[in-house]
Amino acid sequence: MRAILKTKAAVVGALMASTTMASAGDVEVLHWWTSGGEAAALNVLKQDLEGQGIGWTDMPVAGGGGEQAMTVLRARVTAGNAPTAVQGLGFDILDWGNQGALADLNEVAAKEGWDEVVPDALKAFAKVDGKWVSAPVNVHSTNWVWANKAVLDANGIGVPTNWEEFTAALDTLKAAGITPIAHGGQAWQEATVFDAIAMSVLGPDGYKAAFIDLDEGTLGSDAMKEAFDRMAVIRANVDDNFSGRDWNLATAMVINGEAGFQMMGDWAKGEFLNAGKVPGEDFLCFRFPGTTEQVTFNADQFMMFDQGGSVSTEQAALASAILSPSFQSAFNVVKGSVPARTDVSDADFDACGKQGMKDLAAAAASGNLFGSMAHGHAAPASVKNAIYDVVTAHFNGEYDSQTAVEELVDAVSIAK
Repeated sequence: MRAILKTKAAVVGALMASTTMASAGDVEVLHWWTSGGEAAALNVLKQDLEGQGIGWTDMPVAGGGGEQAMTVLRARVTAGNAPTAVQGLGFDILDWGNQGALADLNEVAAKEGWDEVVPDALKAFAKVDGKWVSAPVNVHSTNWVWANKAVLDANGIGVPTNWEEFTAALDTLKAAGITPIAHGGQAWQEATVFDAIAMSVLGPDGYKAAFIDLDEGTLGSDAMKEAFDRMAVIRANVDDNFSGRDWNLATAMVINGEAGFQMMGDWAKGEFLNAGKVPGEDFLCFRFPGTTEQVTFNADQFMMFDQGGSVSTEQAALASAILSPSFQSAFNVVKGSVPARTDVSDADFDACGKQGMKDLAAAAASGNLFGSMAHGHAAPASVKNAIYDVVTAHFNGEYDSQTAVEELVDAVSIAK
């Protein structure tokens, strides 16, 4: 009930805010970047546009996975009052593009050579019927673990390289009275953890079969049951107050030494940096054990909504600013992600950023780059949401692992 009321409140608040329309020469941007690190990164884009004389009308809708923002967006579009630009992910972008709701960015894309510098895996979610409909901001990889170095050092824990070493570290932290895993009890966060666990158990072929091809045999396999069994281990190592906690508050637990680890995408790094922490000195970043050669990703993009004619000057300027090499570097250095174009230098990136760029390039070259199930880049929203329901029900004790596997097969079958 609280979640429903929060969503309704977000919709009402955003619609009320939209009554103050952006003036000519402004862009009205709907997004869910509301945490400290995210706001700092977004400010890079605002300042870029201000330098061109373009104002920014902010329309933030809190909620790390973007679900509430999409609810607000649907209400705005239904009311015939679409924002200028909207943060979007994966299949959500394709859905809006296939509905004909998005503007054609081909002119600016051709002028600036986007096709030559944006990886194919991103273009798959930025183009509809050969038409660019969104501007990719970044590439986030989701199978990261973040750790408080001082906490690990004080307890004699090194970077775990496999599941057994990881669970041993969890046991050590619990015995020391430290929360082993910082977690926020929201469906998208649980799916993010499950994403990494499933990749580690199923391997890349099994991951693709289960979450991209939606193969019933893989979804119902013994390996999938093992993935749920490992999720139960994670559940046993979070604190009692995890339910409903936002992801950045879980990150703060690691930053403050209240917890040892967090499994979260690389946007978490922005929170560490915003707190003045240094990678390798104050915190550690590493791939979830068993996924060192794979990268699961999502990519934030800004969809440009059709405003009743050709792309506006402001929309073209926003799209151009987003894909400029200077912005791609400046933004992603702050955000924790890596550039959406392949020709950006890693010179200004910290150790985690350099590792992320290296991992992404290697995974793309070896065929180990996969759209994240948890973040709408593996299967359409209906399937993603069906998986969410099963994963979070299991995490909250409604299903045992075998039942969860059976429910997963049924839920995906109905949803696809």
